[in-house]
Amino acid sequence: MKLRDIALARSGDKGNRATLSVIAHDPADYPRLERLLTAERVRAHYQGVVHGAVQRYPMPHLGAVHFVMHDALGGGVTRSLALDAHGKTLSAAILNLPLDADTV
Repeated sequence: MKLRDIALARSGDKGNRATLSVIAHDPADYPRLERLLTAERVRAHYQGVVHGAVQRYPMPHLGAVHFVMHDALGGGVTRSLALDAHGKTLSAAILNLPLDADTV
């Protein structure tokens, strides 16, 4: 089972920070998101992309977990030489994360 099976994700950018929200399709799946989506696991998933700290903000009233990923966009959209340094594309990558307990 992959994260995409129980959640959707949205991401964005501001300067050299990327934001990422993972939202459960069904509120009953939120506790699983909260348990499995740690800041450490998200940072490891974006290894090589996120070079700074990852802050995690549980949002149980929305059924979501929100992350702020620092030093994640090569200096920011206007400073990077990357063709697409926007944080908006990062949400697609998290949805491929396996949810099996032995992958944590």
